[in-house]
Amino acid sequence: MGKYFGTDGFRGEANKDLTSEHAIKIGRYLGWYYGQRLGRKARIVIGKDTRRSSYMFEYALCTGLMASGADAYIMHVTTTPSVAYIARTDKFDCGIMISASHNPYYDNGIKLINGYGEKMDEETILKVEDYIDGKVDIPVAGRHDIGRTVDYVEGRNRYIAYLISLSKFSFKNIKVGLDVANGASWTIAKAVFDALGARTYVMNDHPDGYNINTDCGSTHIEHLQKFVLENRLDIGFAFDGDADRCICVDEKGGVVTGDHIIYLCGLYMKERGELDNNKVVTTVMSNFGLYKALDKVGIEYDKTKVGDKYVYENMVQTGNRIGGEQSGHVIFTKYATTGDGILTSLMVMETMLAKEKPISELAKPVVFYPQVLKNVRVKSKPDAQNDPDVQAAVAKVTKELGDTGRILVRESGTEPVIRVMVEAGTDEICEKYVDSVIEVIKAKGHLA
Repeated sequence: MGKYFGTDGFRGEANKDLTSEHAIKIGRYLGWYYGQRLGRKARIVIGKDTRRSSYMFEYALCTGLMASGADAYIMHVTTTPSVAYIARTDKFDCGIMISASHNPYYDNGIKLINGYGEKMDEETILKVEDYIDGKVDIPVAGRHDIGRTVDYVEGRNRYIAYLISLSKFSFKNIKVGLDVANGASWTIAKAVFDALGARTYVMNDHPDGYNINTDCGSTHIEHLQKFVLENRLDIGFAFDGDADRCICVDEKGGVVTGDHIIYLCGLYMKERGELDNNKVVTTVMSNFGLYKALDKVGIEYDKTKVGDKYVYENMVQTGNRIGGEQSGHVIFTKYATTGDGILTSLMVMETMLAKEKPISELAKPVVFYPQVLKNVRVKSKPDAQNDPDVQAAVAKVTKELGDTGRILVRESGTEPVIRVMVEAGTDEICEKYVDSVIEVIKAKGHLA
């Protein structure tokens, strides 16, 4: 990770951590970089979510791009995966998404996407950061070389048509609930489900610039649970602010997480001969219950570090076809280069309709194990993590749990914290083993 850009873009409170000046500089560098590298005027596509500050950052990015001679194609309010799709299919030099995903309205972010619809490579991001810090100088465009903006709402419409084209089934007479989180999917998701014939019930679809993710969407799933039960819906889907993740609610009001989705869609793909390598991709934070369920149906799995970036990297390297996180970032590489909440909901619908079973039954084999996670603030993360006595304590817990649970000890990527997590048969067992490792960390003097 760089100075400004993390695994999911440059993110922070608008006009405090992430300013309009930052956005202008990002636009300035990208417009110049692609223009001089390709020997022509750069073409860059931009999308944004519904935050009030997204308009400011959109104009700032366009100002920087045009000043460097690039043309900025504006998709307006749209989802992160739609920008990735259009960047790839319409052969843009790169894409930019303005969003802070599931964060509150006062935060915002700038995500950079390459011409293949993937997260921008580290080398290019570091060059952008050097320009932000004044380490390099670049010229401005003059006269006929100055860029322009282009209204590109057609890109969003083409993305909607693409999603509709993926469905193998009509959704006629199926009652579907959608919690669009007052965010980027607020018109797109309903358009897709309506076109496929569903009886669509939508909530949190009145964005005002301030209510994105506020007590709604995939991080507040309890509201969709109530909505599904009150309206007697067959299924519900909740998205986050930029709609790159999806959490489901079954017809009984039960929560169907990303782990459940990986299982039920992975099994469906295996039954159809479409699960290349007979393997799915998870992160180390997927629940132990997912692995037990996968073992029973003979599906193998890779585990990556936390972050959909690492999941996608694994899938590119191995050819695995489905992967994701418990939070609802699920990637289907046959159809997309990034997590896509609406696409995920369509894949879940296909599985449910093809197997002619309610989603509660399809997700039932994944029984979540109780989990206890505690954060320990330490002087040095590597010293605590690599301490021989700490490692011995972890090994002891692993041996005692056997195949009835697991322990995970990892460093936080953003704080001076070691995270100790245990999944086992009961909360009491989890607590006991987590505390046993923390006691060793404490006894060895690692606490901050």
